[in-house]
Amino acid sequence: MTSKLFQPFNLAGLELPNCIVMAPLTRNRANLEDDAPTQIHCEYYAQRATAGLIISEGVQISAEGKGYFRTPGMYSTAQQKAWRRVTDAVHSANGRMYAQLWHVGRIAHTSLQPDGQQPVAPSAIAADAKTFTADGFVQCSEPRALRTDEIPRLIEDFVNSARTAKDAGFDGVELHAANGYLLDQFFREASNTRDDDYGGSVENRTRLLGEILDGLKSVWAPERIGVRFSPFSHAGGAEPGNPIETYLAAIGHAERAGVGYIHMVEGETGGPRTMSAHDLARLQGAFTGVYMANNGYDRQMAIDAVDHGTADLICFGRPYVANPDLVARLAGDCALNPIDNDTLYGGGAKGYTDYSPLPVGDDT
Repeated sequence: MTSKLFQPFNLAGLELPNCIVMAPLTRNRANLEDDAPTQIHCEYYAQRATAGLIISEGVQISAEGKGYFRTPGMYSTAQQKAWRRVTDAVHSANGRMYAQLWHVGRIAHTSLQPDGQQPVAPSAIAADAKTFTADGFVQCSEPRALRTDEIPRLIEDFVNSARTAKDAGFDGVELHAANGYLLDQFFREASNTRDDDYGGSVENRTRLLGEILDGLKSVWAPERIGVRFSPFSHAGGAEPGNPIETYLAAIGHAERAGVGYIHMVEGETGGPRTMSAHDLARLQGAFTGVYMANNGYDRQMAIDAVDHGTADLICFGRPYVANPDLVARLAGDCALNPIDNDTLYGGGAKGYTDYSPLPVGDDT
């Protein structure tokens, strides 16, 4: 009997041909002048259109939200038109694609910010982390604290980006609230020492998430919105603190908003699955929608999770870098291409669109 992993799945009326999701993957190849995707992005994503769903690389919601060199935006007319060419290519290849809305907060450098300004964050606390600039990886710059009167503008930036994604032909959006970026920074006491309505209690520290979701729902039906969380991760210099209490509150916002799915990084981002099954089950049980699991899944783990009902969808990241036909390889239990680590960040077609697909009839 074929595993449910390879069977169709209905995601909020969007028919997925399988339960395999391509995770958001930052590859730093946007146009240098306007942070728009280029023709090479059309080819890259269309090559991977056999995924049940593609989630785009993180797209900054504004110039202020940028934290890495040559990452694409989702806020200008030029970016919208360029992304439309990408979604058209994916749809022409019978694929489905969500845009991941991203504000990096303090994971940024002044060289990447408008007029060399300081990055913004919940509090003026520097991250013990590095980011990727024109000069390679450098220490993140010290941020300034967002003023309370700036919060409505920030929310509107998310709404505008969601509207831009809709105009660009995406099938939905994922709100990035994970991996030590802006919303995750608000969640955690180590990076949020505010004394206004957005700091202190878990209700206050997760308040912004709920307000942004309310804004996104003015553009998208709630079931076409997803949220990504990473409760147990230290990514971006984040300290988990009390992840269960905090993330039960955060997931509660997603539940009340009626979003289509939550996308959970199970353990350290791109690292060990360092969390207890009990804690993960508590968080998962707080949400009644679709549960998308991510982090360290191989073929058998994915099959077991979907067939046993511990996950609805499985998100693969690094395997999609080198294997545009990952679904076929997993279905046939075939070998995977190795990743060229030297071409992960920046560059052109090499290590981006030139990975070889599985030869027809090959099952090794």
